[in-house]
Parts: sequence; structure tokens; C-alpha cells
Amino acid sequence: MKLVIAIVQSKDSATLIKRFTDEGIPNTKLASTGGFLKEGNTTFLSAVEERKVDNVLVCIKEVCQTREQVINQAPLLNGPGAYPVSVQVGGATVFIVDIEAFYRF
Repeated sequence: MKLVIAIVQSKDSATLIKRFTDEGIPNTKLASTGGFLKEGNTTFLSAVEERKVDNVLVCIKEVCQTREQVINQAPLLNGPGAYPVSVQVGGATVFIVDIEAFYRF
């Protein structure tokens, strides 16, 4: 068994959970916060058989697309006020780890 840990932008979480449900992929959804933009993320935990990992990755890749977002950059020292900067957000960060033991009570 493998544990797939996927950190996705909260905007993608409802679509991803629906896709997981449609595909029969078990998951647990956790609210989390990103460090860079300090915006909400969602972390999904999914314990699946090794042969199903590719299916999980396809679902994540198709749902969690990157996109541009404009943020206000902090001003430089003694410089003018904040100015808009375009940054890339979204997508997913995925970790896959072996499960040593798995129990269901």
C-alpha cells in the first residue's frame, strides 16, 4: 500500500474530491495553510494499493492546474508603495510514501 499526500489550492479541492469520489478513491481532506501567499490549501491523504497510484496522480494532474494570480508586492526600503506582481499558483505538491501497516477499526 502507498499513502498519497497531495497539497492543492483550496479552489481545486471541491472538484478534486468529486473526482476522487467518482473514481472510488478513498481520501481524507485536511485544511492547511501555505507559507508563500499564506492562503488556504487542502491536503488530501489517500491510502491506495500500489497499482492505483497512477490513477490517483492522473486525477490530481487533470484537476489541479497552475494559473497566474496578481498579488501586491511589498515596497522596497525607502521605495514607492506596493506594486502588483504576477505569480504562478495552483497545481499540486504530491508525496508518495510506503505504508508499513494499515488498520481500519
